[in-house]
Amino acid sequence: MTRPPQVAGPGLSSAEVAQRVARGQRNDLPPRSGRSAADIVRANVFTRINAILAVMLALVLATGSWINGAFGLLIVANSAIGIIQELRAKMTLDSLAVVGEARPRIRRDGVAAEHARDEIVLDDLIEIGPGDQIVVDGTVVEADYLEVDESLLTGESDPETKAEGAEVMSGSFVVAGSGAYRATRVGSESYAAQLTAEAAKFTLVRSELSQGINQILKVITWVLIPVGLATVVVQLMQVGNDWRRAVLGMAGALVPMVPEGLILLTSVAFALGVVRLGRRNCLVQELPAIEGLARVDVVCADKTGTLTENGMTVGELRLVSGASEAAVRAALSQLAATDGRPNASMQAIGAAFGRPDEPWPVLAKAPFTSATKWSGATFVGPDGAAATWVIGAPDVLANPDSAVHAEAEQLASGGLRVVLLGTSERAVDDPTAPGAIAPKALVVLNQRIRADAAETLAYFAGQNVQLKVISGDNAAAVGAVTRSLGVVSGTAVDARTLPAQPQAFADSIECNDVFGRVTPHQKRAMVAALQSTGHTVAMTGDGVNDVLALKDADLGVAMGSGSSATRAVATIVLLDDRFATLPHVVAEGRRVIGNIERVANLFLTKTIYSALLALLVVLWRVPFPFLPIHVTITGWFTIGVPAFLLSLPPNNERARPGFVQRVLRLGLPAGVIVATATFSTYLLTMPGPGAGEQALRQATTATLACMIIASTWVLAVVARPYQWWKLGLVGLSLAAYLMIFSLPLTRGLFLLDVGNTNALTVGVGLGVVGAACIEAAWWVSGRLFDEPRVVWRADAGGPGKR
Repeated sequence: MTRPPQVAGPGLSSAEVAQRVARGQRNDLPPRSGRSAADIVRANVFTRINAILAVMLALVLATGSWINGAFGLLIVANSAIGIIQELRAKMTLDSLAVVGEARPRIRRDGVAAEHARDEIVLDDLIEIGPGDQIVVDGTVVEADYLEVDESLLTGESDPETKAEGAEVMSGSFVVAGSGAYRATRVGSESYAAQLTAEAAKFTLVRSELSQGINQILKVITWVLIPVGLATVVVQLMQVGNDWRRAVLGMAGALVPMVPEGLILLTSVAFALGVVRLGRRNCLVQELPAIEGLARVDVVCADKTGTLTENGMTVGELRLVSGASEAAVRAALSQLAATDGRPNASMQAIGAAFGRPDEPWPVLAKAPFTSATKWSGATFVGPDGAAATWVIGAPDVLANPDSAVHAEAEQLASGGLRVVLLGTSERAVDDPTAPGAIAPKALVVLNQRIRADAAETLAYFAGQNVQLKVISGDNAAAVGAVTRSLGVVSGTAVDARTLPAQPQAFADSIECNDVFGRVTPHQKRAMVAALQSTGHTVAMTGDGVNDVLALKDADLGVAMGSGSSATRAVATIVLLDDRFATLPHVVAEGRRVIGNIERVANLFLTKTIYSALLALLVVLWRVPFPFLPIHVTITGWFTIGVPAFLLSLPPNNERARPGFVQRVLRLGLPAGVIVATATFSTYLLTMPGPGAGEQALRQATTATLACMIIASTWVLAVVARPYQWWKLGLVGLSLAAYLMIFSLPLTRGLFLLDVGNTNALTVGVGLGVVGAACIEAAWWVSGRLFDEPRVVWRADAGGPGKR
């Protein structure tokens, strides 16, 4: 324990603050969303895929065939859509972050007031109390039994006592006591700058989805170079050294091999998910959290502030036999008055018993901590003698065999929170405090259960997501609350009885659902135990004692009204404190990941059949059948527009590992089938040597018809299970291509010729055969990998339905 504080002074004057601002000694922070607008534009324009397309566009335009450079619009689309969505997400994140970020209390001119973090200047006096985050580095100048948890910096879970003159580092937080510190390092010199940059970063970091896409891109890159060079050589040999035709053939072969739309769609889906959740007052601090949401199978919920509301009221005061009600009420009033930063229980006691007319002099005091579960003070009583009053958990302060302990247990089993008031012969700053307690009264506090808690828990149960209720409160009280919600059953376990052996500890956590008297260290261990058995864990909480577990969980969810420390380490912050938002959060994650995996089949199929077509052309040494404009229109209605719409509807399937393997189950055989049918059509319809341009165009048209029919059936398979709007999507795709092939204007624009009926019949026939083979491959893969095949789903819903 530290000694009572000495006041450090009034802080900086307004003039001194202005001088430091002028000298640049202000706590300037990076952008709240991690990237500036310029960074977003740069990241979306200068990409590997845009570079590849830009090089090929330049070569195509050099031939003078402007229509064949239509694929260059993909560069504009890739960049524009990504920039617009990310800027929208950035604005949402910035506006939400302003609401959710910590606002330190700065003392200036003798008055303490809340300020934004970037208003701190060098030498500012910053006041701190339980739950406050240390936002800049500094030196303690006032310490009232101040304890700071530096686990986020050092990994040491035990809090450190901070006396005057001690150093505090940004990233730590106060767990007990109060005080003030003087800012010694601000801006880029402080750890706070780095922490702020990481807190709400708008970027795709490592995840299974991004890793899988990167694996696909690496393979494509290695294939692209040799195939591109071989295609150029073969095309020059076949077209009589006409470099223009050779360049167009090369572009037609290579452009569709690049899955540019998949990267674009993934970024847009993540960004759109962040924006949607932002509209629900849910701050997503990192984009990969969207993927984590879809993979969660265990939710660890802290009872207080999550299942119950933060506010409490005093329901009843139960005196122990022989105790004076006047003395008890006076002691409760004095204890509430001495607590500079009261927790919810002490706030309720202070509201019920009021402030004392004459505060008793304080000789020593001990703040409440999660580890001790009691607080108290040693006063100079009205009679002039020293008197120690303590208040805290009955199962910690009372004799287990006493009547008052039994009474407290009975009350707690009904879902009430109970604290014991008593006296001790030892001062609270005695190393052996509190010692033997003489009980004086039980204070019964009413907890308000959130109105939406039961419905939310029922949703998780219906989605096969386990719920573990983990609380620092009495186990019987926690069990009573969960039973009243009618979802979580079983006996509540007192965490103090859990085995120390790691495997036995993990088994206990797996087999039970409700835990009470859990220490911060145990919460962290519980999360690790669940992760060790293969679970993806989400942890919700609002208090300082939840910080360690929130940090270690796969997904940390903090309440907006909770401590600034929990908001700082959480991946997601529910700014309106609504636990009922969590189902929407999980649903959004599943929508994004499930639908991205669905549409990835379209892009991977296109990449595979394009690569195989290029290889077959090289091996047969024939001219490439398509011009760039042909592969561009193929992508419009079989991939581009349908993929975007298929990425929007709800998807309740929990994400599973093995993204690349599952996509290959359909993408690989479908790509091989489309390439085989298309190249077979080309060989059967290709005119002999010396044929004119018209005959070549007719063969190209027949080959294109075959490829469109087969690839459209890939869309028809990926869209399952069907709903009315999905059938309409497939039908519109076919109708669009029928119009392109039928109208003279579009035939001329896209360089098509349907004059050779025999060739067109071959193309349509082989396209239908290819579609039938794709259908068969879909059913076979379902049997081989034990995946259910559902063709139709009765419930209606459009791509925008939520």
